[in-house]
Amino acid sequence: MAIQGSCDPKFEKIRDAFALNFERGLEPGGAAVSVTVHGRPVVDLHGGFVDRGHTQPWQKDTLINLASTTKGILAICVLHLVDRGVIEFDAPVARYWPEFARAGKEGITVRDVLSHRAGLPAVRPRLSPEALYDWTAMTAALAAEEPWWPPGTQHGYHAMTIGWLAGELVRRVTGRTVGQYLREELASPLGLDLHIGLGPREEARTADVRTTRPEPGRTAFVQTVMNEPDSMSGWAFLNPVLCLTPQVLNSHAWRAAELPFANAHGTASSLAHLFGALAHHARGHEKVLSASIVDAARTEHAFGYDPVLREATRYGIGFMLPHEGFACSPNPRAFGNPGAGGFLAFADPEASLGFAYVTSKMSVHTLLDPRAARLSEATYACL
Repeated sequence: MAIQGSCDPKFEKIRDAFALNFERGLEPGGAAVSVTVHGRPVVDLHGGFVDRGHTQPWQKDTLINLASTTKGILAICVLHLVDRGVIEFDAPVARYWPEFARAGKEGITVRDVLSHRAGLPAVRPRLSPEALYDWTAMTAALAAEEPWWPPGTQHGYHAMTIGWLAGELVRRVTGRTVGQYLREELASPLGLDLHIGLGPREEARTADVRTTRPEPGRTAFVQTVMNEPDSMSGWAFLNPVLCLTPQVLNSHAWRAAELPFANAHGTASSLAHLFGALAHHARGHEKVLSASIVDAARTEHAFGYDPVLREATRYGIGFMLPHEGFACSPNPRAFGNPGAGGFLAFADPEASLGFAYVTSKMSVHTLLDPRAARLSEATYACL
């Protein structure tokens, strides 16, 4: 498999690790990896194909659905508004969204929502699949929902609901959708090829996502959830519909919608550039967020067993933080977001590092995929 793109000679170990993923058959489709250090791109590689027939090579500007790394982009939009003084971390959500102050949710804060402690990992009324694309229906359902636990007392992955919760905050205070805010305030000014809600021109250069079967003897998390639809995990991932299928992820409806929990599309280079800008604050380099907001975002707010993902998770504000089950970086104060199937983006301010890996093949790993882990380890070996 020919690997395309650029790689600083100092970082050849990343090229080797990326090529090895293809050589071992771990990338039957296409993938890309990008790294910035001190605000400078040092790796920007891609390989493989965008289609199952292997007729269309992956290009530098190929877009791919970013799965839950989308949550990091959503968090950056909200943090951008906090930095501007438009939203406050410890303000109740109901200050900006008055209808939210029902069913015991009056005290839920913006901080609670972004650290997955709001107690709203799902809504209990069984919704029709069409509700996935009905923003008003979903926000109304969340406004009426009673928390699954006393807000702020524990945490659990708000797999889908965080998109509507945080996205509605953006809409209430700006009058714009998250997709519009991303485009106008971050992507366009920084020259980033990142989108929430694709137009026809962008959709035409989007790679298809494919899934894989688990290894013998291993049960995929998604299958476990489907077998237990009435568990907390089942409600969180299946209501209104299971999104983690090629039928949904490759559909025009999904790509055109604005679902800021999992349907951002972009390139690895733009994702690494964005996270790299959070990690690097040198004079003359674009500053997406102030250093104080970045420090707040990567301060631990929750750590321990997550009843939705059914394993330990560790959260800052809007981002996952490294721990044994999510060893994306050896620096415990790095921060970022994995995406179902293998995606990974993170920032490490101590190393002034931005990292992003994207793939068209979704694996069964919930947090850290071995392909991404191998690339991250190679990155740190080069520093």
